[in-house]
Amino acid sequence: MSRYPITWRLLDLVEAVAALLWPRALHRYTGWLLLLPAIALVGLLVAGLAYMGDSSLRLLDTETFEQSEDYTLANYRDLIEKPTYFTVLMRSTGAATLVTVLTLVLAFPYAYSMVRTRSAWRRKLLLVSLFLPFFIGQVVRAYGWLVVLGKTGIVNTLLAHLGLGPFKMIYTYPSLVFGLVQYMLPFAVLLIAPAITAIDEELEAASESLGATGWRTLRHVILPLAKPGLVASAVVVFTLTITDYAMPVVLGGGTNDFIANAVYDAFFRISDNGLGSALALTLVVFASTLVAVMLGLMGAGTLGMRPSGRGR
Repeated sequence: MSRYPITWRLLDLVEAVAALLWPRALHRYTGWLLLLPAIALVGLLVAGLAYMGDSSLRLLDTETFEQSEDYTLANYRDLIEKPTYFTVLMRSTGAATLVTVLTLVLAFPYAYSMVRTRSAWRRKLLLVSLFLPFFIGQVVRAYGWLVVLGKTGIVNTLLAHLGLGPFKMIYTYPSLVFGLVQYMLPFAVLLIAPAITAIDEELEAASESLGATGWRTLRHVILPLAKPGLVASAVVVFTLTITDYAMPVVLGGGTNDFIANAVYDAFFRISDNGLGSALALTLVVFASTLVAVMLGLMGAGTLGMRPSGRGR
């Protein structure tokens, strides 16, 4: 008779301790127990937003640099009356929309090629190329583009040998959009790839066998079935972009700030916590509203998938 493995004994001990701490009568609450960390994090977030909401209703006393005791909507009135904040908000929204569209256009063929390729080495190459940027921080990548696209950077140096340039490729709106697309692309691919994987290749073959062209198969079969991944990708890219701080600072050159940069300036440059809180809450409400509209128009994606009709 073989000896009882020590690992099995340890597992038995763990089960005994778990049964002691969480009796069978409490098993129906196991789901809530697993959700407890997430609920705690959401609670901290709500508490933080409540604190910022209170702060946003107080004015800064420029003599003592302390917030007033009385509540007022003056900070929100400043946001409405000063066109600078509206311009920054619209710039953030426009850039987020443009980056989302460009990212999805580039991410879908990348994800499709990665999933459908028959070559193992090509799939590995695409996966490595996809995950490699995650090992480099966003700020490092942004400064890397300064080296590549700067006036004396690699691109302008090569163009100079051809008798062209130098061109201004940094501290511009296009360079900012380019940097954000490059940063967001891996996130989009990772969200789209599972949706494409779930599409049976036989459906594509059946479409082609019935006489559909590749474009019609893409339009009427692949894209509709990949919609959950596309919607989820659009939501993630849009929210990450509209709240981004680092890329506008590094590649924007101070003339293409986003709303997150205005929040930072209010908190840490002029030490006006009330104005900074008002800006932050405005960003949260505005971005959440846009995402809700997006989900309403395109569908809730992976969050709105319904179970099969069996058992109705």
